Amino acid sequence: MGKEEISTTKYLIHAQINANGIVEKPDVVGAIFGQTEGLLSNDLDLRELQKTGRIGRIKVNITSRGGKSKGEIIIPSSLDRVETAILAASLETINRVGPCEAYIQVTKVEDVRAVKRKKVVERAKEIYASMMEEVTPESLKMIEEVKEAMRVHEITEYGEDKLPAGPNVATSDAILVVEGRSDVLNLLKHGIKNAIAVEGVNIPQTVAELTRKKTATAFVDGDRGGELILKELLQVADIDYVTRAPKGKEVEELGKDEIMVALRNKVPVEQIYHELGIPAKSKKTEDKMVLLKSILDELEGSGNAEILDDAMNILKEVRVENLYDELKNVNNHPYAIVFDGVVTQRLVDISYEKGVKYLVAIRSGEVVKKPQNIKIITNN
Repeated sequence: MGKEEISTTKYLIHAQINANGIVEKPDVVGAIFGQTEGLLSNDLDLRELQKTGRIGRIKVNITSRGGKSKGEIIIPSSLDRVETAILAASLETINRVGPCEAYIQVTKVEDVRAVKRKKVVERAKEIYASMMEEVTPESLKMIEEVKEAMRVHEITEYGEDKLPAGPNVATSDAILVVEGRSDVLNLLKHGIKNAIAVEGVNIPQTVAELTRKKTATAFVDGDRGGELILKELLQVADIDYVTRAPKGKEVEELGKDEIMVALRNKVPVEQIYHELGIPAKSKKTEDKMVLLKSILDELEGSGNAEILDDAMNILKEVRVENLYDELKNVNNHPYAIVFDGVVTQRLVDISYEKGVKYLVAIRSGEVVKKPQNIKIITNN
């Protein structure tokens, strides 16, 4: 096989040969060329393919024992995948080698490029490991200093109060409200760029105004200080969700996994109001109630129901008679249900299971068991 053949080979056809008699390599090669001739189109004629370098030199390893021969055939191919598969299949039509009965079976078609890629990956791992072995503590310190400098470079100042913030606070629809600059830096380190710091217990007007415009999540430390910040935020700002660092930890010291877990476990602010015994007087909540009532006015007399998310987007619109069954199957966190009908205990129960916060209807039937975290709004 020449250098050009080696460099252009895409696949290696591997086949097993068994012959009832003594045969040698020239016999096998001759049978391959002779018995496939005319079987396929001219484009796939083996002799022409070898002349043009589209298949390489056929390699045969064969041994004889007890009057029988057994061996392996390897054919390098630079044809495409389909043509290579056809060529491989044609080998299995050969039934004689020289004067002997023979049987050829293709065992595999090896993608040479995939093997090369695997070798590249393995070698890259070795090179990377050797590079890391050469990294000294001083080098690691320098790397961390550079990373820290990059994070500091990303941090911005937001609003008249010039609060520490990630670069996406101004453009993102959702923000994280944290305590201090170190919290913002740690979140930036892990790719979270929409955090803003209040810088103390006295919540700046900048944060209060920002939370009225965006979906805001308070991300506080898991200690007494975090609770104080949270209570102040709930009084001054318009928070939608709350999450905490693990007990005894601060946001600035959390690793990426801990941050992701905390953000996944955020809870609606109404739940926190209930836990702390604080009356919920959020302007956003009042606005949502007005909006929900206006949606009910539009639906009255239609016999329809709308399942909404917490941004008041319609997740699904259904007929009232199908509402219970639809709710049983919904999986995308419904927030409110507005419908032209009557609130029943059955509907309250399934709504509670699905985490619904508002049931808005024409009127309410006899509801004996009403969960505290579901608000029922009716027209009468």
